[in-house]
Amino acid sequence: YFGLWGLFAAGVGNPWAHRAERVEESEGGIAAKVSKRTDKASRQRTRSLQKSRRVLTFAVVNACCWCGLEWVRGWFFTGFGWNGLGIAFHDQPILAQGADLVGVSGLSFLPVFVMGVVVQVGRGLHEEIHSGRLRAHWDFGCAMVVLAGCFVYGVWRLHAPAQSSTPLNVLLVQLNIPQEASQKLWSAEEIYSGYEEETIEALENLSLGNERRVQDAMAVGSTEPVVLDVPDWIVWPESALPDVLYYSEDHEQELGRRSLAVIEEVRSRGQFTLLLGMLEYEAERAVASAPLTRKERGKAFNSLIALPDGESIFQTYRKQHLVLFGETIPYVEQLAILRWLWEKSAGTEYGGSFSAGEQQDPMLLPSPAAGGDEISVIPTVCFEDTVARKMRKFVKGGGQLIVNITNDGWFKNSEAAAQHFANAKFRSIEFRRPTVRSANTGVSAVINSHGTVLDRKTRERSILLDDSGSHLSRGWLYATVQVPLEGPLTLYARFGDWFSILALLIAGAWWIAMRKRGVGGPARVD
Repeated sequence: YFGLWGLFAAGVGNPWAHRAERVEESEGGIAAKVSKRTDKASRQRTRSLQKSRRVLTFAVVNACCWCGLEWVRGWFFTGFGWNGLGIAFHDQPILAQGADLVGVSGLSFLPVFVMGVVVQVGRGLHEEIHSGRLRAHWDFGCAMVVLAGCFVYGVWRLHAPAQSSTPLNVLLVQLNIPQEASQKLWSAEEIYSGYEEETIEALENLSLGNERRVQDAMAVGSTEPVVLDVPDWIVWPESALPDVLYYSEDHEQELGRRSLAVIEEVRSRGQFTLLLGMLEYEAERAVASAPLTRKERGKAFNSLIALPDGESIFQTYRKQHLVLFGETIPYVEQLAILRWLWEKSAGTEYGGSFSAGEQQDPMLLPSPAAGGDEISVIPTVCFEDTVARKMRKFVKGGGQLIVNITNDGWFKNSEAAAQHFANAKFRSIEFRRPTVRSANTGVSAVINSHGTVLDRKTRERSILLDDSGSHLSRGWLYATVQVPLEGPLTLYARFGDWFSILALLIAGAWWIAMRKRGVGGPARVD
């Protein structure tokens, strides 16, 4: 889409194209008529306003074209909205807050518009200085007003009174398992024992901390209630255990003995809901007494599964937005070369494409901190947290949060994992819902509804980092999520990418109008 925008900007979006043919017409038309009725100062003011309007017009249409193309990129051929220009505001929370109005693709309008004005004004100033005819730049002033408006809105959103919320204590576990293409470099037993040991160690450390807290309170004779660190949820990342959850048409579920042993050992250490990623296979029984086995040509899903305390049936969410050539390969049955290319790149035999899930409603999971009430979960697996248009259907009223499980081990030590996290922050802003994010290799964190990892009550950062500040680490993170009791339905949640669609229509209308005129833009007024 860079090329398409470049063609637009160099053609009908070029403010300097075909200006020579227009100068004389402009001078003899508008300026001549104005000069008969106004004095010199008035003529200069009028001409300055006309030039400023022209600068703003071209800045707007170029910014609209960029926004519209980013929106198209987000859905065309299943879409890949990764790293739009608006993502540059991920560590500028004030300017990022407008995403709840226009979405992250709409935020891209601001830098393109402002720079469009700056470039034109800069060139204009150069010419004015050489000619000795300086003018008032209302165009630059308007651009600064727009920028200031975005700034003021961001400050207002960040300092708005906190909504009524219920605390949810979460424990995120990250093993940082090395990976080569699709193959994890640990044995199955290393993975099983890794999650069991890391989780139990975290629970024991929290328990020791609780004991010290109680002892300290007793030592000073405090009568204040002691706040204990007890997780309501434990979250493991995508495809955490090297096993498959089999399910049948009769709603039966079966999981391997080793996986069940790990899960039961961890669950015996407390009362919490366990969430983790796992593959799901459609299965059947050869005979009534036989175990479930994968059904021939049965469906396979990349799933988020949840097991609340005291229950034995897994709740599942099946990933809906699949990675092209990673989880699904179009026309692979018709074109054998696609299978060969995948096997060469992945280093393993092609086992078939995943199926896309069809769930339309959020998951409902218990929250002990909410008095036993259920919390509505917007579920996402892997890079689904970069696809806001798919997540919108899960946004409902009441208490909600986003849960993302991912494995960015494919990216190794590159910047891609950090980029993925930067993209994910904007979902919390767009929907005003906090995010709980657990990664194998990547960024495990809790994101608040302002798109930052700062806990507004403790003022601590809820992100898993090692001593060097790297997210490429093994460990665990205990954090408290403030889940709003009545999450607002933002403008973006209601109407989606309305701004970017409107921007595309404006850019398209401009292109049609300019092509009919056969010029690169409107008349230039000197």
